Amino acid sequence: MGIKEKILQILFPKTCPICGDILEKGREICPECKQRLIYIREPKCKKCGKPFDKREYDSQTREYCGDCTKLHHSYEHGMAVFRYNEEIRESIFRFKYHNQRTYADFYGKEMVKCYGRHIHSLGIEVIIPVPLSKKKRRNRGFNQAELMANICGEQLGIPVDCGKLLRRRDTVPQKELNHTERRKNLKNAFIIEKNDVKYKKILLVDDIYTTGSTIDACAEMLRQDGVEKVYFISLSIGAGI
Repeated sequence: MGIKEKILQILFPKTCPICGDILEKGREICPECKQRLIYIREPKCKKCGKPFDKREYDSQTREYCGDCTKLHHSYEHGMAVFRYNEEIRESIFRFKYHNQRTYADFYGKEMVKCYGRHIHSLGIEVIIPVPLSKKKRRNRGFNQAELMANICGEQLGIPVDCGKLLRRRDTVPQKELNHTERRKNLKNAFIIEKNDVKYKKILLVDDIYTTGSTIDACAEMLRQDGVEKVYFISLSIGAGI
């Protein structure tokens, strides 16, 4: 660790992404808080990765969640690290709106721990964070998906491209809309920056996956640009229907 990093650590000590307490040196999260997080395990949807309720799951007949049986997705399949619960909801809120950028270290590393081997097996050429509008990025000061994507890229040895996919306009918060409204809200929201760089297999990174409208809108634009396969990884995801 360099002198600058040491000074920053003293002035701005790293805090736990769940409880907010100052962490011991070398830790990314309190051991007790990590126990409160629910990692995504099988059984889960083979398309979006949402966990099934084990009491309702029939391994002989069920492969897709209620959303994915009714909707067409433009991506190949997705992965998620944590189930979206109260702890993750509050953590993401502080991460995005209270400038807790250091949380990205833990979250990006957990993405790689859970899915790094699978990501390499897919032959991913580049990692692309879901972009923010210029206005939202200016107000927030950073893109949380980009911070996590950079950690993933460093850990996996895969390049990160933050300029290929852009958000051309601000949109209404997705949580306030139903699925049909979400798709309409995101129509023409993303654009491809034209250049000579062409990719075949891309991994999108985002913080929360709900119905997939945002990932689908991004994937559709990338596929129009010639990308053959688009996958995604999200920090958190809700339960399947």
